[in-house]
Amino acid sequence: MKVLFVCIGNICRSPIAEGVLQHMSDKKNLGWEVQSAAVRNYHIGKPPHTSSQKVCAEHGVDISNQKAMLFKKEHLEQYDRIYAMATDVIEEIKDIAGKDFDEEKVHLFLDYKYPGENQSVVDPYYGDDDGYLPVYQQINEVCELIVERYSK
Repeated sequence: MKVLFVCIGNICRSPIAEGVLQHMSDKKNLGWEVQSAAVRNYHIGKPPHTSSQKVCAEHGVDISNQKAMLFKKEHLEQYDRIYAMATDVIEEIKDIAGKDFDEEKVHLFLDYKYPGENQSVVDPYYGDDDGYLPVYQQINEVCELIVERYSK
């Protein structure tokens, strides 16, 4: 399975999700390909935020080699599942995709834990390092649900 996580700048939430899900896939030998992207070009080509790298490293997940990339309409064809980390991100994906938007393929990430509640993963970018641990924990929990659902 090919999975893409998408957030605003691709340096906080989506790289953590990419790293966590890829780590889980590798541990279970699922063979999934996991990546992440941004809907805005603020940080393209740059590594994840240092706090994202730090919280992942503290949990045995290395995201230091990731580089932010821009979400493109073509990604709708290239990935089996696309997860928006926030409601504003899913709206931007819809704008980018236009008539090619696929509700069967693109989902709000937290819908796996809170179906139909339209909840967003909090963006820790504007806070301090302490805000990254709860984001990591929430992402880890939802990634476990995704693995449980699609590894059968």
